[in-house]
Amino acid sequence: MTTAASPTALIETHFGALKDPRASHSIEHKLIDILIITICATICPKGYRYAYGANDWEAIAEYGQTKQDWLKTWLELPNGIPSPDTFNRVLARIKPTQLQQCFMGWIEAVHQVTEGELLNIDGKTLRGAKFADNSRSLIHMVTVWSASQHLVLGQTKVSEKSNEITAIPPLLEMLAIRGCLVSIDAMGCQTEIAKVIIEQGANYVLALKGNQGDLHTDVAQLFTSARAQDFQNIEHQFHSTVETGHGRIETRRYWTMGNTEYLLGAQKWSGLKSIGMVESQRKVNGTVSIEQRYYILSIESDVQKFAHAVRSHWSIENQLHWILDVGFAEDTAQSCSGYSAENLAVIRHVGINLLSRDKKSQVGVKTRRLKAGWDDNYLKTVLSALNISTS
Repeated sequence: MTTAASPTALIETHFGALKDPRASHSIEHKLIDILIITICATICPKGYRYAYGANDWEAIAEYGQTKQDWLKTWLELPNGIPSPDTFNRVLARIKPTQLQQCFMGWIEAVHQVTEGELLNIDGKTLRGAKFADNSRSLIHMVTVWSASQHLVLGQTKVSEKSNEITAIPPLLEMLAIRGCLVSIDAMGCQTEIAKVIIEQGANYVLALKGNQGDLHTDVAQLFTSARAQDFQNIEHQFHSTVETGHGRIETRRYWTMGNTEYLLGAQKWSGLKSIGMVESQRKVNGTVSIEQRYYILSIESDVQKFAHAVRSHWSIENQLHWILDVGFAEDTAQSCSGYSAENLAVIRHVGINLLSRDKKSQVGVKTRRLKAGWDDNYLKTVLSALNISTS
């Protein structure tokens, strides 16, 4: 039934190491079939209960039933389409660490990071996930995002946002990030995280907030003093941008300075070479608001790189999280039995990556998903992105 070029063969290549959690004597449906149907149902919007793609087991099974004739042309389906309970039991029992390792192995095969590539790390809570007693879960996914390629490179689950600090180092150690510039918000501004990034051969741009105490205060005071002197005799770089639209004017001013030897505790931060400041001034209907943010960097003072890294980090919110919330309606997904919520989050990342790897389409992810729902041949083409690129 499968050929070397079929989506089934490609998924088996990259996800074949997954251990089937079921007892061998009770298996009626192949694990690969269950995975592929779930991926397809997650990608395809409209017409299968939700306008945003299948977000529960009934919807996934309904997708399979609706598309059974087409699926049978390239899947074995020895006992037809699995029931909603089967999808639930299998996805709830697959070990997330195994699924994530398969995911990262696939991404390393299809995408080689380039020198200077910007990687953004941020967390997102699965707000819709509930336990059987209808209580909210505390599942929080930390994700590594390539802004330039619109690809998720890896992810891991933590029980709550505060645990991002301990989750990020092992996640970074599993990825090939040499030569990359890694940006993390203030929660990830920790000496151990900076050390791991440097040891992996990468550089960092780490946001500072009050939780860094003296360091945040020192950086803020250095910039306040320098600006009061109009940076006279102070080596620095400056860049600004102005954006208008929807009745607002937003001016962003960026500064970097390479003088870090006077910072309290600077020696604790591996590779620390410069500091940065961003001042965002927004004017809406005559009302002006100003926000200032501070950063530490392991690159030499370079305001253009700094500004690009800061703007790039916002893309994980404006692109990835927006797509998950608006396009995939992640916050409406309530599955929380066993490992199901975590595994479905990884499968949504698979869907985003597959759609993003379609470089021929000039339309956005939303339209690509619609096309995948309309056109089975296009969906099969999207799935073929599981292949290893030779270009």
